[in-house]
Amino acid sequence: MAKVTGSIVSTQKDASLVGRKLMIVQPINSDGSPVRCQEVAADTVGAGIGEYVLLVRGAGARRASKLENGLRDVNDCAIVGIIDRFDQ
Repeated sequence: MAKVTGSIVSTQKDASLVGRKLMIVQPINSDGSPVRCQEVAADTVGAGIGEYVLLVRGAGARRASKLENGLRDVNDCAIVGIIDRFDQ
């Protein structure tokens, strides 16, 4: 889980990232407290700044994005869901 804190603009990047929205995310625990450092995630669901989101990493992140022309995917972190609420 993470909170979206900003976005990234990059004009020069790997071809597999062209046209993808890159967001700065702060990983959180179940209490909403920050854990680890901020990182960049490719957004697959249209998340906005301030929203809480679900992240996947590694092979899951690469499979979350649909690539055309057989391009390899260099993505290692993807936003795959927007959290509506936390129930504890």
